[in-house]
Amino acid sequence: MEKNIILGTAGHIDHGKTSLVKALTGIETDRLKEEKERGITIELGFASLDLPNGQHIGIVDMPGHEKFVKNMVAGSSGIDVVTMVIAADEGVMPQTREHMEICNLMGIEHGMIALTKTDMVDEDLLELALEDINDFVQGTFLEDKPVIPVSSVTHEGLDQFIKTLEEICSKLPERKYSSIFRLPVDRVFSMKGFGTVITGTLTSGSINVGDDIMVYPKQIVSKVRGIQVHSSGVDTAGAGTRTAINFQGLDKESVSRGDILSTPNTLIESYMVDAHFHYLKSNAKPAKNRTRIRFHSGTSEILGYMILLDREELLPGDEACVQFRLESPVCCIKDDRYVIRSYSPVKTIGGGAILNPASQKHKQLDKTVIQGLENLLLEDQEETVLFFLSLKGYQGLSFAQLRVMTNIPDKKLAANLQKLLAKQQVVQTDKDRQIYVNGAFFDKFKEKIIRKLEAYHSDNPLKEGMPTQELKSKFQYIDDVKFFNLLFTKLSKENLIILDKNIVKLSTHKVALQVDQNKVKDKIKKIYQTSGLTPPFFRTICQDLDLDKKTATDVLHMMINETSIVKTKDDLYFDAEEITRLEQRLIKFLKDNESITTPEFKEMTGVSRKYVIPLIEYFDTVNLTIRVGDTRQLRRKV
Repeated sequence: MEKNIILGTAGHIDHGKTSLVKALTGIETDRLKEEKERGITIELGFASLDLPNGQHIGIVDMPGHEKFVKNMVAGSSGIDVVTMVIAADEGVMPQTREHMEICNLMGIEHGMIALTKTDMVDEDLLELALEDINDFVQGTFLEDKPVIPVSSVTHEGLDQFIKTLEEICSKLPERKYSSIFRLPVDRVFSMKGFGTVITGTLTSGSINVGDDIMVYPKQIVSKVRGIQVHSSGVDTAGAGTRTAINFQGLDKESVSRGDILSTPNTLIESYMVDAHFHYLKSNAKPAKNRTRIRFHSGTSEILGYMILLDREELLPGDEACVQFRLESPVCCIKDDRYVIRSYSPVKTIGGGAILNPASQKHKQLDKTVIQGLENLLLEDQEETVLFFLSLKGYQGLSFAQLRVMTNIPDKKLAANLQKLLAKQQVVQTDKDRQIYVNGAFFDKFKEKIIRKLEAYHSDNPLKEGMPTQELKSKFQYIDDVKFFNLLFTKLSKENLIILDKNIVKLSTHKVALQVDQNKVKDKIKKIYQTSGLTPPFFRTICQDLDLDKKTATDVLHMMINETSIVKTKDDLYFDAEEITRLEQRLIKFLKDNESITTPEFKEMTGVSRKYVIPLIEYFDTVNLTIRVGDTRQLRRKV
């Protein structure tokens, strides 16, 4: 399968980048009136080239003027090969150096140097330019790379340039695979008969005609009407292609450079990202904590602040893990490259790779976070998954979120999760939504549940257990029913708790009355047995027997759990045997008469209305009877 390759031209203004592209392709990439009038490239230009071996190359022509470096940074996203263009009559210039720094920071590793305007210099000047270039490329990705003298006027050297480019492209490694479709927007325009057209370098995944696409971070959804790759209509476009897409019903004004196209509900918006940052050695002074910066990622430029996590300042040449707090949201993926430029005066000061694309505020000098971020540089996939899950606690992350956070391809991510599940280092709390929680956090939470139950049993030794709703209310920050269900299931399987209907208790908990409590129980039981259907209120019993209210209440609840006492409502309790006898009489009456009125029930019981109403309503609540008008009838077969 043919590789999709993007070539970028970089270098100082007026060194002949655009002329070289035109000489190679016949395409004039300066399309703006102002560009043609002033003779300089302002916006990104695009062309394509077919190499002799049939390889198709997309070309991004980047502006060289210092005022338009931000456009150059936008163009460097998605580039595979760079041609650093240096004019023989001027040699290495300030923007040559800045473009080289940007290419290094963007992680570009492959390229060549085009020594242009050779028709304008003699042999001596040409030799001086080559020596200048040799010194310039030391320690950069272009060290020991080919230098090709060319003239866009005479076309001398163009054949050698194409031959060298073909050799470089044939040896390019495969792009790092990602299944997430992303296209950073670099141009938006309208075409008659087509509507809104968006162009960009397709950095990962693929897109098909008819697909639904979301514009991030605006979250506008539209459908793909047509796709062009290098000016040819196609049904599908893949990573590494210059792609133009037109959409159904999408206003030109609703999309702008800096936006990203992806599939709906895939990317994560964030105002904070953690990153590995290289502070360029060429900087004149240290960078302090909370330095105001310009954050360049994809085709976007966003203002923000750089937060140093492990120190107060960065010295030129230093590398560190930092956090960027931004004024507008970004939609990055782990390992995305970025460039940082100073706020004023505007200059490239550093850059690197995104580590955490959707972060939250960290405390300075938090060793756990700093170590976790540094470990991400080791690219241990299982540890990467565990680290991001550890940051999310009980909420965990879905498979879709982990794709963005880890940048691990789908099949490998699924395999890693299966391994971690098998080792119980990860727990899946929701199969439908594919939510995963760090196993260490889950174990800590199990411990919290055990501690809460221990405390409850200690305070309520005579209660059978703790109502599950009461236990859940101790963790109000968790509203996930499935999380608790899984938690209780695992604790039950480990024989640590017993769950009985809506009551949960430690498996070791046994209700055991002390001697004085046994005496209290006997006294209470005797009162209810002798009082029949006219018991005193429980508060009266406590007063008459001079009982400690808490002890008496605990004993009463235990008796209710043992089903020796029945609670109706308010403060009224009855002996269970007495209630059973009354239930049998009521059933017989209803079988003989079909229904019973309240006065008839009063006559049956021989008690006052104070007891009649709670008793008849009790039989409703246990679903023995049902109220129909002013009568009760049997609800269930008995």
